[in-house]
Amino acid sequence: MITQARTNAARAVAIKKLVAVFLLSVVSTTPALASETLTVYTYDSFTSEWGPGPVIKTAFEKQCDCTLTFIPIDSSAGILNRVQLEGKASKADVVLGLDYNLMALAEDTGLLAESGADLSAITLPVDWDSTTFVPFDYGHFAFVYNTEMLAEPPTSLDALVNAPDDLKIIIQDPRTSTPGLGLMLWVKAVYGDNASDAWKKLQPKILTVTSGWSEAYFSLFLNGEAPMVLSYDTSPGYHMAVDKTEQYQAAAFDEGHYLQIEVAALLKNSKNQELGKSFLQFLISEEAQSALPLTNVMYPSIDIGDALPAEFDKLIKPAKSLLLDTNEVRDHRKKWINEWLESSN
Repeated sequence: MITQARTNAARAVAIKKLVAVFLLSVVSTTPALASETLTVYTYDSFTSEWGPGPVIKTAFEKQCDCTLTFIPIDSSAGILNRVQLEGKASKADVVLGLDYNLMALAEDTGLLAESGADLSAITLPVDWDSTTFVPFDYGHFAFVYNTEMLAEPPTSLDALVNAPDDLKIIIQDPRTSTPGLGLMLWVKAVYGDNASDAWKKLQPKILTVTSGWSEAYFSLFLNGEAPMVLSYDTSPGYHMAVDKTEQYQAAAFDEGHYLQIEVAALLKNSKNQELGKSFLQFLISEEAQSALPLTNVMYPSIDIGDALPAEFDKLIKPAKSLLLDTNEVRDHRKKWINEWLESSN
């Protein structure tokens, strides 16, 4: 009986040890639940499987006790419209993907907070002094052309405006598309009060106006519908690096090219202020910035050295970065869009 009791006791101890080892194993192999969720409104291509969103999400979550959730919205303007409609009740902690042209409008909402970010490493074609917006990438608008369809592209915006009408281009709507707005401001920056006349001359060459960039570039241009499309000076870099072709190039224009700077900002009513500030700082870290050239196909806003793809050295170098003040764009945007509409009829 004593022997049996000892055996039973030994078995009980052994079972307890096995249970303890099992529980310890479960605890050590089960991921810890994130204590916070950071919600970021951004444009849909940023969150696509080929975009920078998945890479940045994985990298940021490795260094924070949090879950990073991207909410895709159709465009930069759409992001601003969404937070304006939601107001102080917005679920967003951070907005990512507004651009310089919309900054004044966004700041006027009163919904944004100081970023708290150290921007000393920022390198842009223009000086940066905003303490609310964090610039995370940039590029210049450009007309990309198919070298197999067009051997000699226009060498200036004026040459394009005055080109024969059988040269067809695809552009985007400035009311719904960031590049479309960029072209409208590009024309305004070059022609000033004569912008309407320039639009009238350009009109016969416009094959179609799409609501967004993806439709214009992927659905139409890459399928050979027209030899030129409004895009970015960085677009050929992707084709060279990923598609291994130099078939698509950007035309360098003598007057210069209109600059786009993409920014992110923290919302005042976010319940995750410190986490949001941490994310904004991470966004301009070398780790995050190195992911942007071939996923967002833009220049990073800091110097990433050898991490910049070699193909970017082959891109055009704009003679001048054109940029109208964001306050001027806010004050005259509707008027200029009406000018574009009237000239397009």
